[in-house]
Amino acid sequence: MAMPLSLGHYCRLAGRVMGALSRRQTRGTLLPAIRWYITQTAGNNVQFKLDDRTAHSSLDLFKKDTGVIYRILGLDPSHVQQNPERFRDWAVVFGDGRITGGRHYWEVTVKKSSEFRLGVAEEAMSRDDCVGTNRSSWVFGYVQRKWFAMTTNQRVPVTLVGKPDRVGILLDYEAGHIGLVDIPKARVIHSMRATFRGPLCPAFGLWDGELLTHSGLEEPEGLK
Repeated sequence: MAMPLSLGHYCRLAGRVMGALSRRQTRGTLLPAIRWYITQTAGNNVQFKLDDRTAHSSLDLFKKDTGVIYRILGLDPSHVQQNPERFRDWAVVFGDGRITGGRHYWEVTVKKSSEFRLGVAEEAMSRDDCVGTNRSSWVFGYVQRKWFAMTTNQRVPVTLVGKPDRVGILLDYEAGHIGLVDIPKARVIHSMRATFRGPLCPAFGLWDGELLTHSGLEEPEGLK
């Protein structure tokens, strides 16, 4: 990046023109610990779809809820079912897989987007935050043709990636490890260490174009 950029650029508020309509008095609070998911696993290779209940009003799901597309204006918040699981201010959506342990691998087609974030977040993460800005989420982001790793609002540049059509995410819950995977070379490009404190969900932020997820995959041989 040529010069430092503000959080506002990296986590641009989606649908700001309608934001005032969607704000609630629950700002800053966490969700209840008990939630229902289609997939709950402590094993390996979680299979998930995107959870429409969590999707911000600027995001539309497609291809049987495995893909997400960003709409610059989004839907009128009054036309979106309101619930405490939905992201209110940021263009974020969670996967419906609830990960409580094990080693997991999934891939994301990113060729139709120029600004996004991919990773995991605690299921109880505040819906007023953006993924990567707190201690409850760990993501790899792409903006202005550059990659970065991000958690607790701290960004670390990730080099030697380029702009592949598709990337992998490798999560080892017990080892406290999440990695960005170069699929053709079957190698981890960059990894982050963390102490996971509770159930995790696949997490996605999107501010341009679309993403398509691919889960339930076998981990490529040789990844560490």
